[in-house]
Amino acid sequence: MRQPTRFVFALIIAVFLAHPAAGQDLENVMDALQQSANSRTVSVSGEGEVQAEPDQATVRFGVVTEAETAEDAREQNAEASSQAMNAVRNLDVPERKIRMETLRLQPVYERDHDRDERELVGYEARRSVVVELNDLETLPALVAEVVQQGANRLEDIQYGLQDRTKARNEALRKAVRNARDKAQIMTETLDAELGKVMEIQEQSFEMPRPQVRMDAAAMSKADDAAPEPDAYAAGELDVRAAAQVTFALE
Repeated sequence: MRQPTRFVFALIIAVFLAHPAAGQDLENVMDALQQSANSRTVSVSGEGEVQAEPDQATVRFGVVTEAETAEDAREQNAEASSQAMNAVRNLDVPERKIRMETLRLQPVYERDHDRDERELVGYEARRSVVVELNDLETLPALVAEVVQQGANRLEDIQYGLQDRTKARNEALRKAVRNARDKAQIMTETLDAELGKVMEIQEQSFEMPRPQVRMDAAAMSKADDAAPEPDAYAAGELDVRAAAQVTFALE
């Protein structure tokens, strides 16, 4: 033991001897100091990943209309958006799971090559209808109905989990086990012995949401009939977690 540490021990003992009732506190302090003096640790990070089948989809439809005047474009868009939302309601989707985003209105120009300048030809109104769907079997019918009733863009579909807790916890368990395995390998390689856990920290949690995008050709097919369910197969979600663990070395 180094000389400064011995001095600190002696000073603390002298103080506590003046107060015999504090003997237990003295023992606790001595244990803490001894542990600090002999502290040897190893810190490792661990990663864990689990696969989960999605049970939720967030679908974003675009409603785009063009007209000669801004007011006509707005009115046509409002009517088409309303029809699209009614189509969603007819599939028994709860009202709280449907929302209409802010309208964007902008002029539309075309290039006049004879005069080499842009010419105003009308106005475009653009709005999105967003639907959160908890029954994925309804997804193909939802797309077909909404497109037929007013939406002319399927902007994207994002898949997710209604409850991420189970998948997150399992990924964390795997991350911590991975950290212990790595620490065990490191200590065995260096002829050391792994001790108790000193500290654990969650570093990150990720759940990428796979997306499906549909091009114009696929959208035109959706006008005629519901696409096959396989067209919207989401596969599995990769849920990832990372943890930092510090172990004592015996």
